[in-house]
Amino acid sequence: MAVTFSDLHTADGLKALEAHLAGKTYVSGDVISKDDVKVFAAVPSKPGAEFPNAARWYETVSAALAARFPGKAAGVAGSSSAAPAPAAEAAKVCSLPLFFLQFSASFVNMLHGLLQDDDDDDLDLFGDETEEDKKAAEERAAAKASTKKKESGKSSVLLDVKPWDDETDMKKLEEAVRSVQMEGLTWGASKLVPVGYGIKKMTIMLTIVDDLVSVDSLIEEHLTEEPINEYVQSCDIVAFNKI
Repeated sequence: MAVTFSDLHTADGLKALEAHLAGKTYVSGDVISKDDVKVFAAVPSKPGAEFPNAARWYETVSAALAARFPGKAAGVAGSSSAAPAPAAEAAKVCSLPLFFLQFSASFVNMLHGLLQDDDDDDLDLFGDETEEDKKAAEERAAAKASTKKKESGKSSVLLDVKPWDDETDMKKLEEAVRSVQMEGLTWGASKLVPVGYGIKKMTIMLTIVDDLVSVDSLIEEHLTEEPINEYVQSCDIVAFNKI
């Protein structure tokens, strides 16, 4: 579905484009498309610093067009008597921004046809997806997935870690517990608490990212398994609170 904007030569029009591009690289989809070229052709020049999203998008599309349609710049005649360059004449007739004067007249005329055509399936402006395009799309998808993970909920957990007996080296027990490292797990403060008969237990705080760490798995698969179970007899969840 085509995305359209109006009055992109005005501040109000650019505000609408700026809002639309928040968190996006392109106008529609994850790769440059006809929508980007159509909107780009309606923007007279690079938006100012007050429109950072639109300015970034403008530079991205500009670079993509220049890379995919290289050509000799031909927008300004050397003297008043010189014949206008074909691209300049075409751009003038098509009412396109000066940016397009660097391309051939045939490309400018083709672009003009694209802007007049609402059928998105008639013309494949950018051809088959290249390996670079695929790699860039994969990187964007990975970045989005990483962002989602970072935005997932967190929990604060208090654990009781109990030794085998009063002869267990509690310093080594703590070192063994903290040696468990994984994405989404952060160990916090700890202290020793007497439980009787000369035995002490360790209470320790930890923060977890809910989508990445399961406390039950942490206990069953790490804290009470070799080699840590040389020091740890059992673990209990004392408190579990969402942050």
